[in-house]
Amino acid sequence: MQSRDLLRYAYDQIAETFRGTVEGLGADDLARQVAPDANPIGWLAWHLLRVQDDHVADVAGTEQVWTADGWAGRFGLPVDDAATGYGMSSAEVAAVRVPSADLLLGYAEAVSARTAEFLSGLSDDDLDRVVDTRWDPPVTLGVRLVSVLSDDLQHLGQAAYLRGLLGA
Repeated sequence: MQSRDLLRYAYDQIAETFRGTVEGLGADDLARQVAPDANPIGWLAWHLLRVQDDHVADVAGTEQVWTADGWAGRFGLPVDDAATGYGMSSAEVAAVRVPSADLLLGYAEAVSARTAEFLSGLSDDDLDRVVDTRWDPPVTLGVRLVSVLSDDLQHLGQAAYLRGLLGA
């Protein structure tokens, strides 16, 4: 198995788990918070997709599907199109009200397809390419892709836990 195949499998698992986490939820379920400063399911789901879209587009040298395919307009959120959720205040998080699970699922499919397309073209040598020199040591493509996977899995786990906790 080549590294790209393993990464593709891992990212496919994100897409599959994502579907089971948000499918069937209404807008109110997506926005419910268990405490005033808690992240709701909708925000967690939107955020993990935005980070994946942002980071994969960056390393691929492409525009994010969020803007390229008009998802930002369809969601109509009160945030800048470049926002990924990173560093948002509690008030900003609460303002991100995702309109529907179907919209999230559509965006998730688009992000997953773009990610799969990018991963399919990688070689093992590509994973050693430095993609971010702001860190010490500099971040390689392989490290960035695993970092996004880790972030996605953590947020999916949080969202799935919240779904169970809320009985949604």
